Amino acid sequence: MPESERIMGLSKYILTLPGTTFSVASMVVLSFVLGCIVSAIQPSAHHSALYNVVYGGAAGFLIFGLTSIMSGAVTQPMINSLEGRHMKMKQSMFLSLLSMLIVGFVYLIGSLISSFSIYSYTIDALVYGCVIIFAIRILVLWGTSNINFFKSLPAAATQPTLIISMVIVIVSLTSITTNIGYFSILALLIKIAIASLILVVAIYSFVVIIESPMKRNLGVGGLELLSLFLAHVTEGSNALEGLFEDMGEPIDTLIGITAFKGKDGLKAIFLSPSVHPGPVGNIGGGNMPTILANTFETFTMVSHGPSTHDFNPVSTKEVYKVGSVVKNTLKTMKYSNKASKFFRVQSGDAKIGAQFFDNNLVLLATMAPVGFDDMDFGVGLAIINLAKARTGADNVVLVECHNAFQGDGGRILPGNKEVFDLMDATEKLRKSDDQHSLKVGIANDPMEDVSKEEGVGDSGVKAMIVDVDNQKTGYILLDSNNMVIGFRERIMKHLKELGLDEAEIMTSDTHFVNALSGGHNPVGRKSQDIILQKVVECTKNAMKDLEDVTVACEVSKIKDLKTLGPTHATELVTTISSIVAVSKIFAPLIFIIAFLSAFIWIFYWAL
Repeated sequence: MPESERIMGLSKYILTLPGTTFSVASMVVLSFVLGCIVSAIQPSAHHSALYNVVYGGAAGFLIFGLTSIMSGAVTQPMINSLEGRHMKMKQSMFLSLLSMLIVGFVYLIGSLISSFSIYSYTIDALVYGCVIIFAIRILVLWGTSNINFFKSLPAAATQPTLIISMVIVIVSLTSITTNIGYFSILALLIKIAIASLILVVAIYSFVVIIESPMKRNLGVGGLELLSLFLAHVTEGSNALEGLFEDMGEPIDTLIGITAFKGKDGLKAIFLSPSVHPGPVGNIGGGNMPTILANTFETFTMVSHGPSTHDFNPVSTKEVYKVGSVVKNTLKTMKYSNKASKFFRVQSGDAKIGAQFFDNNLVLLATMAPVGFDDMDFGVGLAIINLAKARTGADNVVLVECHNAFQGDGGRILPGNKEVFDLMDATEKLRKSDDQHSLKVGIANDPMEDVSKEEGVGDSGVKAMIVDVDNQKTGYILLDSNNMVIGFRERIMKHLKELGLDEAEIMTSDTHFVNALSGGHNPVGRKSQDIILQKVVECTKNAMKDLEDVTVACEVSKIKDLKTLGPTHATELVTTISSIVAVSKIFAPLIFIIAFLSAFIWIFYWAL
């Protein structure tokens, strides 16, 4: 599995949190039930069921439920006042709920053990549970809020402090036989302080050691990167782009432009930028196909040119640079009314659809139904130059159709077998002198009732029909990140039934659909029948729109586009991958030792 896909796959562990009402209601009910159970199993008490429900349930609610709700209400404004990542109330309440479940479980285990022992471990178990949640809250608040470690301690301590305080108050007010003095409270606080200190030192040491490679290599902390990514996922924040801008490096790349003019002026633009629409969601170029298309008033299809994650724009403003290059090129393009019929060449698994527009050539490359993914820019450039040499074309626009997702891997990199299949297929290209006038029809369905979770982005489906000498060819583009193997062939079968002679199904490789999909969300996994119906209807509408057009084609250079670049992209992925690998070994070791030390310290006093 490529390292970049390992890292992107971590996003599948991000959960959609329940609302505040659910968390609060859960804390009320569960704390009450916990109190009833613990009261019923007390070894020295033989109370009635009513007493266990009324007194036990009330005590459970006061000690665990009320304090946890108070902690959730207090933690959120505390964190937000520190000017870190904005924390929502539902996040704060869910953290309190999770912490309450942990401390409640430890408390329950201690009570069960005490029911079979001559010594009561209930309070010690409660203390140990509070120390555990203190450590967990530090990790969560420090790791996700992008605030100073020491500033996170007071917010992390709210819930365990309130729980311990409530226990002291209840025992002081209700105990008849036991007089809790200052020395007893002081001893309890010392026990808590030392155990907490053990875990604080362990957490701080672990994070500092783990973060050091990223700070040394990239100048950014791992926790900062995590918090900014979470801010994007939960709030739609693009603050992560600022970090990428600091890391980015400028590159020069290409964009293929094919434009069609009808009776009313510019009718359609077909683009193939060698700029990768990533890394994820709305960050950088994640939604580039839609953002770029929307910079033009004309119908615009943004397909996927040869590029990998190395060519991810660091920010949305870099996408507008691409748009500026296209707009400047459109001003000087020369139009013709000549085009050849669409034809295909093949070698091995590589299939290339080709169509000449005057002395320019558009190539649609695919391996389908064999799975593949991003084509390296260098590989694409080699194919373009070879096609020029074989055909004498002035411009060659290469599209990597991105329409057969095989799972992890599949990138077309120098030295891969797929490269030689593509080159051999390109060798078979020949200039077509049999050219005719052409017609073009277009249509777009944003597919608003199909969500990004179903693999379709903001641009939905776009269809362009090119009619040359009564041969109708469909250029169909789904705003998606690759396609389930076999779905392309299913769509093409239905399009042939509409009367199309040729067709190719492409995806834009948008990463807008990937924010919570573990790095992969190919179209066709869900709602395949609905999406197929939308594609067919859109194609029908495009066929009804046919009109005589002229066409122009050019490949332009995009200069100084700031991307993650091959150096930093590789370094970022490698560094994170190393951190994850080391953490799998180091984290369990250090935290087992720390929790065991705290356990021995707390329960040693009980023996």
